[in-house]
Amino acid sequence: MAVATHGGADRRMIDVDIRKRLGAFSLDAAFTAPAGVTAIFGRSGSGKSSLINCIAGLMQPDAGHVRIGGADLTGRPVHRRRIGYVFQDARLFPHLDVAQNLAFGGTHDRAAVIAMLGLGDLLDRRPATLSGGEKSRVAIGRALMSRPQLLLMDEPLASLDGPRKAEVLGYLERLCATTQVPVIYVSHAMSEVARLATTLVLIEDGRVTRAGPLDDILSDPAAVPLVGVRDAGAVLTGTIRGINAADGLTEVALSAGRLILPGRLGAMGARVRLRIPAQDVILSTGRPVGLSALNVLRCTIAGLEIGQGPGVAVSLISGTDRLLARITRRSAAQMGLTEGQEIYAILKATALAPQDIGWGQ
Repeated sequence: MAVATHGGADRRMIDVDIRKRLGAFSLDAAFTAPAGVTAIFGRSGSGKSSLINCIAGLMQPDAGHVRIGGADLTGRPVHRRRIGYVFQDARLFPHLDVAQNLAFGGTHDRAAVIAMLGLGDLLDRRPATLSGGEKSRVAIGRALMSRPQLLLMDEPLASLDGPRKAEVLGYLERLCATTQVPVIYVSHAMSEVARLATTLVLIEDGRVTRAGPLDDILSDPAAVPLVGVRDAGAVLTGTIRGINAADGLTEVALSAGRLILPGRLGAMGARVRLRIPAQDVILSTGRPVGLSALNVLRCTIAGLEIGQGPGVAVSLISGTDRLLARITRRSAAQMGLTEGQEIYAILKATALAPQDIGWGQ
């Protein structure tokens, strides 16, 4: 069941232009984003939290504006912005049980929020008895019940361990796929961003370096220095077309091929979203034979970007899907790679980490 806002899609457009001096640090960030989930990605100290604190009204910018659907929120007090804020540390009231914490946010879509976030069995418990993942879900629910026109999440998974993070990520995927509330999600973890976002904003030293559709930016070889070599990689969305219980593998259909992945990823026909790290893609000028790798995609080279170091980022197109590979300059020269050339991309089934596999949107 969707958690709804009121008004059309135009009421969900985000337009931010903020300038703020913070001692020696200067924030000068501007971006626009359509409805959906906008991820603000950058290293620690890049200005992510300062930016969304200005959006929330917790910090006043020196100049600029914050507009949601054309309505200018600049100068409005926090309580009149109708913005839900989920902090890294949840910030629940310890003397209230879960039901009371949720009610503090409001009662908007109460039953839908409780069902979507799986909070029904937690309502009479106090925060001290909750796990980190449960606290995060309650904090998200409280923010949604405030009937927000925008939901801000400031690294909500950063304090959780691996199992708790995986648990909450599943709920966040469901939220992002069903809610009509636009979301700004701040993170320095690309695995989270790739699973949740539709729009990506890259920030470095207080400046927005790139902003646009997630798929476009992550598949662009020119963005590798901005994202980081380890985090560079494309996002693909496919459909489950086969499940082999005997060998524990799932077949995912793409626009012009298929991938065989470990584990039972979902039901037949379900959509899955995959982050393919560029460093895990191997290239071959001919169709490979005699390999243990199960995944071979026929591609065309869309572009090459030579970095300052020894690497070359290669943009690939397979059907309507876009991938990214990172190889050495020596390999690119020996293979004679050029734009428009046909090539084969090889991916090991076991190379995809569990956190890089999520539900499609």
